[in-house]
Amino acid sequence: MIKRSIIVAFVCMLIFALVGCGSSTEKTTSKEQKKKITVVTNPSFAPFEYMDKGEIVGFDIDLLKAVMDEAGLEYELKGIGWDPLFAAIQGKTADMAVSGITINDDRKQTYDFSIPYFESTHMILVKEGSSIKSAKDLQGKVVGVQNGTTGQEAVEKILGKENKNIKKFEDTVVAIMDLLNGGVEAVVTDNAVANEYIKNNPDAKIVAFEDPEHFETEFYGFMFPKGSELKQKVDEALKKVIENGTYAEIYKKWFGIEPNIESLQQQQ
Repeated sequence: MIKRSIIVAFVCMLIFALVGCGSSTEKTTSKEQKKKITVVTNPSFAPFEYMDKGEIVGFDIDLLKAVMDEAGLEYELKGIGWDPLFAAIQGKTADMAVSGITINDDRKQTYDFSIPYFESTHMILVKEGSSIKSAKDLQGKVVGVQNGTTGQEAVEKILGKENKNIKKFEDTVVAIMDLLNGGVEAVVTDNAVANEYIKNNPDAKIVAFEDPEHFETEFYGFMFPKGSELKQKVDEALKKVIENGTYAEIYKKWFGIEPNIESLQQQQ
């Protein structure tokens, strides 16, 4: 009887041990599934991302939420600035970045990108009455750009990379303030940003124009560390958001017009 009792007790202990291990595994799996994705941005690029009453808002932010909801992913958004977000993605201290980031071959060498989600080009901002009417007219003028952007690259192609007349700023808002104060004679930035500023500041006496001959069309994408497994999930979710009409709703909310869905899908 004693031996039988010992055997029964041993079997029970073994069963409890196995059940306990299973429970631990399930908890671990659950924790892994609930791991938040760290997303970084530069919240000074209206209307894509900017601060409003202490909260980061904008077109990119609404689209990010729609995509992450579609993918079933939890995330935490952090505003850290333009240069720092590239360092965070390259150093893998963040999982993903969204900040009106242009996809180009140079950046592709260091980062991975989602399929495109926005078509853009550059515009030149000047004061009313300025003699600058095209990109060629920027020769000999002091031009403001946001440092480390494709706007800077576009101006460097026209004026030369080491040209001292290219004045670099931490963000576009500061560059435009310098234009108003006479520190620069023009600012080159993305069309949506230029139009948003003019719309919100009608008394600033600033005008903007495009120059398709010198400024090529660009596309924005979500940015990831090289080799990120997150890219595929985000791509799939972004495609669905574009196809099911959610993207168009967000686009019209922020820009007041219908997006060119066909152009985006051609880039996919």
